[in-house]
Amino acid sequence: MRILHTSDWHFGQNFFTKSRKNEHQLFIQWLLKQVTAFDINAVIVAGDVFDTGAPPSYAREMYNQFVVDLNQLGCQLVVLGGNHDSVSTLNESKQLLACLNTHVIANTSDDLDSQIIPLMNKDKVGAYLCAVPFVRARDVVSSQAGESGADKQQALGQAISQHYHSLYDHANEMRQSNQLSIPIVATGHLTALGVTTSESVRDIYIGTLDGFDAKGFPPADYIALGHIHRPQIVAKKQHIRYSGSPIPLSFDELKSEKQVVMVEFEADKVSVIETISVPRFQAMESVKGDLQEVESKLKELATDYSEENVWVSVEVKVQDYLSDLQNRIQDMVEGTNIEVLQLRRARENYSASLSQQNNETLAELTPFDVFSKRLELEVFEGEDQQNRKERITQTFKQIVSDIEHKDSAE
Repeated sequence: MRILHTSDWHFGQNFFTKSRKNEHQLFIQWLLKQVTAFDINAVIVAGDVFDTGAPPSYAREMYNQFVVDLNQLGCQLVVLGGNHDSVSTLNESKQLLACLNTHVIANTSDDLDSQIIPLMNKDKVGAYLCAVPFVRARDVVSSQAGESGADKQQALGQAISQHYHSLYDHANEMRQSNQLSIPIVATGHLTALGVTTSESVRDIYIGTLDGFDAKGFPPADYIALGHIHRPQIVAKKQHIRYSGSPIPLSFDELKSEKQVVMVEFEADKVSVIETISVPRFQAMESVKGDLQEVESKLKELATDYSEENVWVSVEVKVQDYLSDLQNRIQDMVEGTNIEVLQLRRARENYSASLSQQNNETLAELTPFDVFSKRLELEVFEGEDQQNRKERITQTFKQIVSDIEHKDSAE
């Protein structure tokens, strides 16, 4: 029994005005070849198949075509909803895709049977899957008046853990009643404690849960996680993994190799966990330094990429504000295959007060940057005022999160 674990495709992503359509199409073609080469029985997509709750039509078409192509290979597909995915968007085609050997679990529910998926090894059950998508706090816990932040964090962590254990116990009962010697696999779309994130990863439990403790997972034989874009092992447990995204979703992901994870089972145990490197389908580079260093590095890139287009992020260390910085950088790459998609000053050089930031470009600032500088103009003295500052900050983060996730909640 072999499964392929992947996540965070983010079909439809708009990357500094650039479409990722070509990269995603090439990835899908590559993935289908891996399914054939490794004789994969099931592919698990652990959340965020789409980048937004209302993905463009080409992204939906790509998703649907992948389902058709994978079904023709005789491979099962399980798609879990992520924090970027819209529940209604995933559910609208759920029944139709079920006819093509595809299981879609967009959100959690009390119906345990619908969230235990038999993964087939040819004509027999090869594993039981506890299909856990992104767990929205309101689906598993009720807010209580007077609860502290620590109380809410503990309650949410316990509720998520309880949901996992309920599914695992139910799957284990099914395994025993059917007298099967097969593994139990679980999924998840969350932030586990201690993981390394990237710029493109959104906070999902603002003010209530910094990260899920790996001790809260059930004793599943393999746990396929999504949400974190850098591939990594959780809590030094080889069987608890983030596959990471198949393409870089931000420039700070360039140093981590992209991959999918192939897991092979013998009877009810994991026998092989193998990572398969995903090729880079679009050249991307990051350049940092002062103006002289940046110019030198850009010249090197122009030579290295004389035959292909390359997307570049430039971070410049400058002591003084340069109003013509963008024009200077553009002149450096004129007539080359370099496209500078991101240009920013080093953070230590634009940490001045809010009044000075009217010279900065929006590309250099995040909403939280602007909010933080505005907050610095206020005076918060004493413990009570510091607590008030923390509440204001958490409220702002929650508002931003609600705006970012409003489509996915539908």
